[in-house]
Amino acid sequence: MTLIRANVSLTEHNTLGFVSEAEWFAAPTTVDECKAVLAEAQQRSLSITVLGGGSNVILAPFVPGLVIVPSMTEVRYDEGSQDTVCVYAEAGVDWPALVVETAERGLWGIENLALIPGRCGAAPVQNIGAYGVELADVIDAIHVLHFDGTETVIPAHEAAFGYRDSIFKHALAGRCLITAIELIVHRQAEPKLGYGDLAARVTLPCTPAEVAAAVSAVRREKLPDPRELGNAGSFFKNPVIARTHAERLLEQHASMPHFTVSDAEVKVPAAWLIDQCGFKGCTYGAVGVHDRQALVLVNRGGGDAAALMALAERIQQQVEARFGIALEPEPRRIG
Repeated sequence: MTLIRANVSLTEHNTLGFVSEAEWFAAPTTVDECKAVLAEAQQRSLSITVLGGGSNVILAPFVPGLVIVPSMTEVRYDEGSQDTVCVYAEAGVDWPALVVETAERGLWGIENLALIPGRCGAAPVQNIGAYGVELADVIDAIHVLHFDGTETVIPAHEAAFGYRDSIFKHALAGRCLITAIELIVHRQAEPKLGYGDLAARVTLPCTPAEVAAAVSAVRREKLPDPRELGNAGSFFKNPVIARTHAERLLEQHASMPHFTVSDAEVKVPAAWLIDQCGFKGCTYGAVGVHDRQALVLVNRGGGDAAALMALAERIQQQVEARFGIALEPEPRRIG
């Protein structure tokens, strides 16, 4: 019996809430089922799109070929060294739930990544990050199933992690799916409270669960719940520009927030650039910019990929015209 179904709605599989349909769809719950699905797709010459929680994608109304949503959900906590624990989590595990569970066990390392929507299998692709921590800081290995059916385990140091970047966006893009990840977390306290107002919200000594709760509270204050207002989280990457460019901008915009990346580079918040161009809170038909966070583009109901991308391009054009900075979208376009 085939695991592949025809003409399946993807509307519930993207946090923007865009109406979308997959030509073919499968949600395998084991690695063996993934292999069977890939073999059938190859036999039928179907193109393959891998989808996680749909929190960082822009879906077209119709996605041709086969859409695979890996739905394996095993989690294991394996003893590491005296201070470390290895967390093995399969691709279909809900990332926010894993953070809560790990923090409640008193284990340190991913508490700053609380409430980032999505599934564990998608986390390495984007190298998710927040509040001074990236997945690259804690991940040890990625279990991969290539579309030809072979399996490999990629050590973290071979994953080419960068800012919102990894090998899965380049050399391995469209060639594999992630079946599981391994994280190294710690028993000893390692709170990272230097980002934003976390230090003001958390009293030392603290637990990882208290840090996770504080991060979650900040995110809820700034970011809309996709179940209430369709969105894909932060829509643009925070641009990194030459220090000389930043210095020229600061002569005209003394209040411009900026953060040192290196002696030669500076990171500028994309939200500030967008806000300065007057987009915050604006509505363009069914889509718009969130009124509390200019980095979040929203679907107010009835929007689609074309309308959202038209708004994104309008923002990009005005930011580049005013500041000479090219904004790069974070979400992946599918279909």
